[in-house]
Amino acid sequence: MESQVRGGTRWKRFAVVMVPSVAATAAIGVALAQGALAASFSVSGQSFKVTADKLVGTGFSQYGALDTGYTLDGKKTAHAVAVSGFKSASITGMCQSVVTPNIPILGSVSLVLKAGGGGTPVQAENLYIDVEELEADATFENIDIGVAAKDASKGPGMKGGGEQANPFGFAQQADKATLTDVKQTAWATTAGTFKLSGLKMSLSSGVKECY
Repeated sequence: MESQVRGGTRWKRFAVVMVPSVAATAAIGVALAQGALAASFSVSGQSFKVTADKLVGTGFSQYGALDTGYTLDGKKTAHAVAVSGFKSASITGMCQSVVTPNIPILGSVSLVLKAGGGGTPVQAENLYIDVEELEADATFENIDIGVAAKDASKGPGMKGGGEQANPFGFAQQADKATLTDVKQTAWATTAGTFKLSGLKMSLSSGVKECY
């Protein structure tokens, strides 16, 4: 990414000062690429977009829940999501983007993470994705539809902690799920381990998203 000069200031360098979380994200990203950390991605008051060429997950379960958080001006929010859980997942050609709007002087700034290219997929264990919208071609093996969320035994179980979900609510599960040409809007992603092979991170002005 080329540095642009505005009023004598290199905007890319200035943006890192204005958005200190980006530096932390970079450090965490390196650790994740080395498989050194458990992963948790959430953006207060914002959804983010994720695409993948292919996701192959074993031990799949899905149920409804509420994600709570705060907007950029401190107001509490709640969003209905479908929590997709995988005991393990392999993801090829992953892209994740988030746009931070209304930064002084800069306006909108986009952060894009890409991984899992070059023939080495992203690997995740105990992966949960809190999805608001999903488009994909999907194939499920040995799927059970209509089980109670608390009784879904093929997946990694309900997230627990501060999760707001009805344990007696509708859920579905499968031994294996294969999704191709994935496009989704999510509010949070968590994983026991998340190894991002070939991680590339870019920061740019304006709105630039994975789709």
